[in-house]
Amino acid sequence: MDHLRANGFQVEAQNVSDAQLNAVAVQGGVSDDLRSCHTAKAGGYTVEGHVPAADIKKMLAEKPAIAGIAVPGMPIGSPGMEQGGRKDPFDTIAFTKDGKKTVYARHR
Repeated sequence: MDHLRANGFQVEAQNVSDAQLNAVAVQGGVSDDLRSCHTAKAGGYTVEGHVPAADIKKMLAEKPAIAGIAVPGMPIGSPGMEQGGRKDPFDTIAFTKDGKKTVYARHR
């Protein structure tokens, strides 16, 4: 949330049960292999996991025909997962409600 706020987003946190979080993710089209620990809504899209703000801004500006974007798991070096200078490579994945997935952005 700090990363998003620092990048101009207004963020409202809602602490919910795992079942409620799962329901939001499923409704947003997030498949099990894309799951992480956070699910958000932005501009009608679902954002799953530790997605960089730049990727969210790009999606909101371009308005692609997708359900949302996700960073599966919790990769070291992704926003909110910083650990010193270590930064593991990760991809932001675009997904559709019918299960199609493509790489939206690469982070190396």
